[in-house]
Amino acid sequence: MAKEITPRSQDYSQWYNDLVIKAGLADYSAVRGCMVIKPYGFAIWERMQQILDGKFKETGHVNAYFPLFIPKSFFSKEAAHVEGFAKECAVVTHYRLMNDGNGGITVDPEAKLEEELIVRPTSETIIWNTYRDWIKSYRDLPLLINQWANVVRWEMRTRLFLRTTEFLWQEGHTAHATAEEAIEETVKMLNVYADFAEQVLAVPVIKGVKTANERFAGALDTYCIEALMQDGKALQAGTSHFLGQNFAKAFDVKFANSNGQLEHVWATSWGVSTRLMGALIMAHSDDEGLVLPPVLAPTQVVIVPIYKSQEQLDALNAQIAPLKDALKRAGIRVEYDNRDNHKPGWKFAEYEMKGVPLRLAIGPKDLEAGTAELARRDTREKTSVAFNSLEQLIPALLDEIQDKLFQKALNFRNSHITEVNSFEEMKEVLDNQGGFVSAHWDGTPETEQKIKELTKATIRCIPLENKQEAGLCVLTGKPSEQRVLFAKAY
Repeated sequence: MAKEITPRSQDYSQWYNDLVIKAGLADYSAVRGCMVIKPYGFAIWERMQQILDGKFKETGHVNAYFPLFIPKSFFSKEAAHVEGFAKECAVVTHYRLMNDGNGGITVDPEAKLEEELIVRPTSETIIWNTYRDWIKSYRDLPLLINQWANVVRWEMRTRLFLRTTEFLWQEGHTAHATAEEAIEETVKMLNVYADFAEQVLAVPVIKGVKTANERFAGALDTYCIEALMQDGKALQAGTSHFLGQNFAKAFDVKFANSNGQLEHVWATSWGVSTRLMGALIMAHSDDEGLVLPPVLAPTQVVIVPIYKSQEQLDALNAQIAPLKDALKRAGIRVEYDNRDNHKPGWKFAEYEMKGVPLRLAIGPKDLEAGTAELARRDTREKTSVAFNSLEQLIPALLDEIQDKLFQKALNFRNSHITEVNSFEEMKEVLDNQGGFVSAHWDGTPETEQKIKELTKATIRCIPLENKQEAGLCVLTGKPSEQRVLFAKAY
């Protein structure tokens, strides 16, 4: 089976598309702009979901589920929100089909909805309409709820995982008695996302705040984590929003404080999506296929026997079974592939394409010598190791691979943050090197928009740990108090 993919250096976009398809992560669907997530891709997403869900519950959140359909009138209650999402909404106008008399079907004109329904692009409106009935007193706060769901945002240009009309995500929606508590929640969840990205995905991120032009529609502040892909483009990997009292006022959500006075609650929302799959692919993978960090890999170790007879296979089975059981007891996700419908070389290429971190190959000669061939996916190094050392060696090696992948991505990211002091320098870096450009900006939306028009780069964030530094805006020459990070982005 041919598994070649387009080299990254030749066409990065095609490399990405080839990899997603040939690694069995996702496929195009009959619905324009929508994708089919295949079992292997979904297994990786399930690992993300499981780990993140545990982190949410550790921080006091519980899961719920809210409707897919939202009455159109709900969107008109928060002006910035409706303006931000109006062009992306799918609208349900009818509820029944009928025979058209020519062997086909048509929409029944008598089945028009009294009020159109919006297919969920995000759930703030339907959730805050519900919270009005749930929140009456300060004793009901904080309300810390998350939901795992799908959303629809109509997209004209799509790319598997990175930008699709329908995608999967989680969205947290919390209510608080004070602004301070809500801001603390917003930052806390940003840190949860950052830790997950770095410790699980092995993707280094920069934590920051979005500018007014880039913040979530209806938020007072949007916090984000920004990652850098191997082609020098940035990718927003997660966002956490301080919503203030905007939605509470729009939906009249009030609580009686400890003095019996009525106040509007304070809100947050936060989310990550299947876009993380795109970040994972583009941060680590190579021209041979996926490279998965061990913490996330559905299969961490695959063992492939090499044999010519049933007698040889029986001997290998007997030797490998205790090792497989020991690794499983240690919590390692191991697969023993003794299928006879594919040759070892085919299996090697398949597991390399799927990014399995470690591969063991064992044949009759290895059995006699008490060794096995151990191949690392991240470095593609092969070594002969003592079979009786594998039970201790493999867990340590998986930890090392996880660390090395993060460090490699971190070194790449750090080497692609360039300080510039003029617009000419900025264009030179963005056109030739890519990555993050650290530059002064005069703080106006007009300048931000002009730079975007001239360079196709946006302000990815104002880093939370930014040093205050007087300077001059790269475009206008006006005074600036700090640098911000620009980049071309997905």
